[in-house]
Order: sequence, then structure tokens, then C-alpha cells
Amino acid sequence: MNMDSARSVVLQTLTQATSQDTAVLKPAEEQLRQWETQPGFYSVLLTIFNNHMLDVNVRWLAVLYFKNGIDRYWRRVAPHALSEEEKTSLRAGLITNFNEPVNQIATQIAVLIAKVARLDCPRQWPELIPILLESVKGQDGLQQHRALLTFYHVTKTLASKRLAQDRRLFQDLASGIYSFACSLWSHHTDCFLQQIYARDEAAALGSLERTLLSLKVLRKLTVHGFQEPQQNMEVMGFLNAVFERLKQFLECCRQIGADSTCREKLEKTIILYTKVLLDFLECHPCAFIPLIQRSLEFAVSYVFTPAGEGVTFERFIVQCMNLIKMIVKNAAYKPAKNIDDSKPESLEAHRIKTAFFTHPTLTEIGRRLVSHYFLLTEEELAMWEEDPESFAVEETGGDSWKYSLRPSTEVLFLDIFHNYSQTLTPVLLEMVENLQGPTNVEDPVQLLIKDAVYNAVGLAAYELFDNVDFDQWFKNQLLGELQVSHHRYKLIRRRVIWLIGQWIPVKFKSDLRPILYKVILNLMQDPDLVVRIETATTLKLTVDDFEFRTEQFLPYLESIFGLLFQLLQQVTECDTKMQVLHVISCVIERVNIQIRPYVGCLVQYLPLLWKQSEEHNMLRCAILTTLIHLVQGLGAESKNLYPFLLPVIQLSTDVHQPPHVYLLEDGLELWLVTLENSPAITPELLRLFQNMSALLEMSSENLRTCFQIVNAYLYLSASDFLQNYAESLCRSFCDLLKDITNEGQVQVLKVVEIALKVSPILGAHMFQSLLPAVFRGIVDGERYPVVMSTYLGIMGRVMLQNSSFFSSLLGQMASESSQEMDQLLGSVIEMWVDRMDNITQPERRKLSSLALLSLLPSDNNVIQDKFCGIINVSVEALHDIMTEDSETGTLKDCMLMSHFEEPKLSDDEEPPTEQDKRKKLLALEDPVHSVSLQQYVYEKLKAQQALLGDQGFGVLMESVDTELVRQLQEFLQVT
Repeated sequence: MNMDSARSVVLQTLTQATSQDTAVLKPAEEQLRQWETQPGFYSVLLTIFNNHMLDVNVRWLAVLYFKNGIDRYWRRVAPHALSEEEKTSLRAGLITNFNEPVNQIATQIAVLIAKVARLDCPRQWPELIPILLESVKGQDGLQQHRALLTFYHVTKTLASKRLAQDRRLFQDLASGIYSFACSLWSHHTDCFLQQIYARDEAAALGSLERTLLSLKVLRKLTVHGFQEPQQNMEVMGFLNAVFERLKQFLECCRQIGADSTCREKLEKTIILYTKVLLDFLECHPCAFIPLIQRSLEFAVSYVFTPAGEGVTFERFIVQCMNLIKMIVKNAAYKPAKNIDDSKPESLEAHRIKTAFFTHPTLTEIGRRLVSHYFLLTEEELAMWEEDPESFAVEETGGDSWKYSLRPSTEVLFLDIFHNYSQTLTPVLLEMVENLQGPTNVEDPVQLLIKDAVYNAVGLAAYELFDNVDFDQWFKNQLLGELQVSHHRYKLIRRRVIWLIGQWIPVKFKSDLRPILYKVILNLMQDPDLVVRIETATTLKLTVDDFEFRTEQFLPYLESIFGLLFQLLQQVTECDTKMQVLHVISCVIERVNIQIRPYVGCLVQYLPLLWKQSEEHNMLRCAILTTLIHLVQGLGAESKNLYPFLLPVIQLSTDVHQPPHVYLLEDGLELWLVTLENSPAITPELLRLFQNMSALLEMSSENLRTCFQIVNAYLYLSASDFLQNYAESLCRSFCDLLKDITNEGQVQVLKVVEIALKVSPILGAHMFQSLLPAVFRGIVDGERYPVVMSTYLGIMGRVMLQNSSFFSSLLGQMASESSQEMDQLLGSVIEMWVDRMDNITQPERRKLSSLALLSLLPSDNNVIQDKFCGIINVSVEALHDIMTEDSETGTLKDCMLMSHFEEPKLSDDEEPPTEQDKRKKLLALEDPVHSVSLQQYVYEKLKAQQALLGDQGFGVLMESVDTELVRQLQEFLQVT
């Protein structure tokens, strides 16, 4: 097919692909997808989007398909890669003319040229930059703009490459074109200023657009184009010129007013100038040192003196504050503790900062931050009235300080206060001193100032630790503020309860907690919703604090919990419900079982909230967290929640349901605590395990929790569980063990060990396909000690508690390896004795001793050959577990448990879960805890003596080291 006919076919298909009718659209998209790998397809697309006569939507689509093709097929190594001939022709076609009339298409073409440049420039495309520079110099306005737009995207893309070789190439490019880029920027900037003052706004807008693009190019060249920019006069000249240009542009803002067509782009350019400084400071802090003085003078004068009045705007103020903050906080500008270890650059920067931040300057900055920037704005106050929930939970964390005024103000205040606290502490304390006693509710300005000052005291709590007696202030001043009930005073009530929350982890006497709980109880009933939400947040900080005492809180628990529940129902926004749920979770977690009488309403409401939050997965995560703490608080009573709880776990842990992406981690945690607190297995609880095989297949970071869930089922009802799921579990474990770390291997094997502990007969039968690998691991002398220890733990259980199974396993392994059973048994015992030191847990050491002793009495020659080793292991284990009885002064086996006791708990200790009780009862039946090793050794030796006779036994004992025999006799004297 020739080029013209190919062009008409592709054009027709692209036209169909812009259709709104899916019957036309879908086949066209499929056809285009098939053509993506056909030679010549991209050449046709190029002719289509370069033809300005065609429909804009068709050309737009052609550009997009071309752009996507670069990502997939431009690299030489890509499957169906474009031929070098076609690529050469396409590169030439892309830069023949820069006269695209449609802005959006021009931008897309610039981006796709940049994508090709990233892969081919400068080696395969050396002509790109010279052609762009030539076109930028042209007189044609449209061509000049489009070339400049492309120049910017190419520069941006090349600057983003991070390999050392690519960076060197970019640095070569930067040094070659920097002078030209500077003169271009300077020329367009001058043109704009002349045109704007001549009131020619249309021409000025065009020049401003070019100024913006050339400045974007310079930003990338300046920040990423030089290894040591301070050595380059032009770079430092440009950076110094930025301050002059900023002043000119800010003055221009004042002149043109808010309604000018240039206003938006002018502000954008001003912000870009500040970004040049911020980026350069971040990437080249040492090169920035000569600019510190000027930057601070500039930023402080516009933000903290009358110079900024009438010219600044919010985003510019944020940028200036960030500039000051980054200079104040920069680690490169701080001398080392030992001055002699400091770099000269750090000392110089520190000297400049110290000279600038004089006492009067700092005082003025501190005062202005608090009394001007901390004041709640009219917009914020209106938001408080109209949308209290959004006001109360406004996000101020993360990187919000980079873009929003309030967070950036508060972060700057904190950094300056931290670095210059000696100067600023008296300033802040004086402001507090001037606000003693309640403020007149008729004086809104004073109320706002008090709110701002209290905000500052809360933010700087850690810095003010030694200077503020918060307990006294709380009793003498703040309590009084909270009792003023006038609706205008809600500003102060909300701020004071917030302030208390900030000071709780810093300095707040434990004795004052009950007074605070009364205050919280009152404020949870405040008529204002913002005050109630803020009070709930402070409650969380109080309850979550290290010094929280449950007994102090209990008298208020019922009332406060009821009010929290009311608040949860009253709020309507997802974020607020989440915030209140976190408070409720925290309270339940801290008071634990004491919550039981008060959760009825919450238990009834959560299913409704879960249903309502179907579209809000983050709220559902908060509900899951609440349920986790609720189940822990309710213990065995949580079984009453199963009709709601189990479907929630089912949905959250089903990997075939889309919400699992958000809910899985919390869902698994809830599943685990539900099992741990379950009094007995139910068919529904057992059925949940159907979700597990897919989860084990994922082998994600949640694998550990999955194993804990399996263990919980084993403790809860081993026989039901193993009969239903052992087969699929065994398959999953076999798959996992093929490709898992040593640590993961141990986790899998521990599950098998617990199965054998809980149900020695059924466990061995169900996991028999895994046991040969364990046997082989022991015989081969597994190198990783923790894995070897686990192998020996598993084999010890089988040998001691299911000897017939051990015999059949030994027979199977012997026939597989063509060895005699006795010979193989000898190898196992020898390795066991040799690797006993791998076992660190006293329980497993005692188990090893019991297991090896269980082979006695025996007249088998191999076992008699290894008799010395068995005695050695037994004496080692006796040393581990025999302790002196404080009452009788005799030695006793410290692992023995005679009966089940409910432990006496202190207030801070959590009561045992149902699973803890199950483990205790299981331990009573476990030979490790029910058989006296001392007694067992004695009985086994007696039996061996009876079998061999005194003479034969004497010969056997002579094979044991005399020191070992002496130690053994010492242990056995007391039996």
C-alpha cells in the first residue's frame, strides 16, 4: 500500500475513533492497536497531525498515538522496535516547522519531541538543539513561541536524567547554551515590562508567556546544568538578577491591578522566580551562601514589613516563608558542635545568618508571625460557621507547608523558635502576660489575638518546657477560660482544649487528669461542633499518653463514651467520622475489658455505618480498627458480634473483592483477634478459612499474620480445622517452601510444630508430606541454625508423641536412601547431639532430651553406641531447666505446670485472651510441661539397667565421660 492510500485509511480510522458511538469507536481503536507495530504507521500519523487543515480531534488523537508509540517501540531493544530509517525520517519531520496553531496540540508535540530527545539526543539527534535555538531567534511570533515551548520540554526532560554520563552530557549542553538562554530571558522580560507599562496588554501577554518559558528553561539549566555553579559568573549573575526582576514584577502587580488579563500569568512567573531560588538552595546549599543575605533581606522585607503591602499574594508569601525556613533549618549552614570540625562554608553561612537575625529582627518576625499570620482569617471563620467539619479536620500534615499559608506559617514559626528560642521565648511569654484573664466577648480582635498567642504556645510546647509552669497556668487561667459559655468565646474554648492536648505529652501533672476529664465531659456537650470535635481529639491525646491511668478515667468513662458515640452519629463527613472512630478505638484499647457495659449502642450502630460507607474504604479501615479494639475489649463476649463481624472479615480478606486492596491488612488483624478471643469454633468461623489459600499464594508482607491465623485455628479446634483444611494448607506450604527466605521457612515450620503439639497423631498424619524434607534437613545438617532448631523441634514431637509414625517415617527414608534403618537412626541421633547448641529455647532443649530418651530402653546396638550422646543431651537439658526451689532448697524442674491458675493482674496488664487460656490448658498436657525430666531420666536408666543387667549397664555407663556421670548423679540424687 502506498503512502497516500495508507494515509486515507488511517485518517478514516482515526476519525471513527473520535466517534461518540461505541459501535464505531471500539473496532476503530482495535484496528489502530493492531497497526501500532506496522512499519510506516508513525510516519502516516506524523503527516496527519502536521496537516493543519484536518479536524482538531483527529489530529489530537494522532499525536497521542504517536506519543504512546515512542514509549513502547522507539528503543532499539523494544519488541517490534521502529527501524532506524523510519526513526531518522520521523526525527527530521518533527522539527521541520514550529507553526502548530492549536495550543494543546503544540504542547503534546513538544512533549513527544522531548520523549524522543530523552532517548536520542545528542548522539542520534545532534541537530535538535541547534535547530531549536535558530527557531527561537526567528521573528515569526508563533514559530518563536512553539520552538521555545519545545526547547523548554526538551531541557526539562534531559535535566531529569540521573545517570552520571547523562548528567555530564546535560552539563555540556548547559554550558554551551546558558548565555543564549540568559539573553533570551532578559530580552523577553524587557519587552514585557515595556509593553505592560505602555498598556499594550495583548502584546505584553505574549511576551510574558515567552518570559515564563525562557525562565523555565533557565531554571532547569541553573539547577541541574552545573556541578559547581558558584564558579560560573553567568549563573551567579542570573541568580542575583532574579531579585531585581522579582521586585520589578511585584511592582508591576501593584500597577496593573487584580482584573488585568496578565495578572494570573504574572503571579505564575513571580512564583517561578521563587522556585528558581528554592530549587537552587535545595540542590546547591554551599553555592547559595553568597545569596543568603539577599534572600533573607528580600523575603523578610516583603513578608514582615510594610514593603509587602499591596503587592504580595498568598502563594508568594508561602514561597518566601519556605525560603526563610530552608535557610534557617539547612544542615549545611550549621557549624559542628566542635567548631574546629566545621567546614569553612558552614561557618560563613552561620556568620551571615547570625548577623541578619539580630534581636530586633527576630522579635519583629516572631511578633508578626503570631499577631498577623496566626490570626484566623475571615474565610476560615466563615468556614467554621458554614462547614464546621471541614474546618475541624483540615489537613495540615505532610508537605502542606510547601503550598498552604497556615501550615507554612506554623512550620516557619517552629523552626525559627527552635533555632532562636532564647530570643523568642521572652517575646512570646510577654504576649501571654498581656492576655491574662478572660477577654471581652465584644472585642473580636482581642479574641483572635488570644487564639493566635495560645496557638503559638501550643506549637512551641517542647521549647517552652522550662519556661512555663503549665499546671499552674491550667488551674489559674485556662480552666476559667473554658467556663466562659458565650457563643463568641467558642474560639477560645476550642483553642484552649487544643492547647491542653499539645501540652499533655510535654508537662501535665497526673493529679490534674480528673479535673481535665471533667472539662472534657463538659466540652463534649458544647453547643459548637468544632469545639466538640477538638475536645475529642484532645481526649485521644490524653488517653494515649504514657501517664494515662485507667482508674482515674473510669468514673467518667460511661458519660464520655456515650458523648463520643453521639458525636460519631452527629458528624456527617467521612473524614470526621474516621477521626471520631480513632478516638473511640483509642479509648476502648486503653480501658480494655472495662468498656464492656457501655458498648451496646456502638455495636448496634457499626453495621449501619459499615453499610453506609460502601464507597469509602478509608472509613471502613477506621471501622475495622475500632472492631479490633472492640473484640479485644469484649473478649469471649465478642461471639455475639459474629453475625456482623464474620461477613466483614470475609469481605476484607477476600482477594477477589476489589476493596481488599484497602481493607486486607486491618481485616487480617481483625480475623486474628476474633480467633484469639473466640470461646469456641463455629461453622461460620471455620468457613472463613476458605479465603486463606489465595492469601498464602500472594505471599505478601501479611504472610506473618496469615501464619498467626493458622496457629489460632489450631489452638481453637485442631481436629475440625485439620480435617477440613490440612490438605489445602499442606499444598500451600509445599509451594511456599520452594521459594521463601530462611525466616519464612521457620514461620511455616512453626505452624507444623504447633499442629504436632496440639494434635500429635492427627498433625503428623495431615502434614506427612512435609516431614520427609524435615528429616532430610536433619540428616544433611541444615546450616541455618534457626531452621535446624525448628526441624529438631518438629522431629522431637513426632519421636516422643507419635513413635509409630516416627518408625514408619524412618523406614520410608531408609528405603529412599538405600540405607539400613538402624544406620539412618544413628545418623539422626549423631546430628542431633552435634547440633544441640543450635537450639536456644529451653522448651525445645527439654523436648530434645525427652525425645532421645524415649528410644530407651533398647538393646539396639546403634542406640547403645549413641548412649553417651543421649546422656550428654539430657545433662545439658537438666542444667537448663533445674532451678532451686526457694521453699525447700532442693532442685526442681522449672518447666513443670501442675494446674491452671488465673493470673492476678495489675491495672496496666491486659487480661488473658481465650487463646492464652487454651495455650495454658494445652501446656498442662504437653510432656515438656507435665513430665519431670529428672524423673524421666531416672526411669529410663533404670529400665535400661533392667534390660541389660547390672554388668551390661555398667559397661554402657563406662562409655560416658566421668564428669558427665558425676553431674548426672548430682541431679538424680533428689529423685
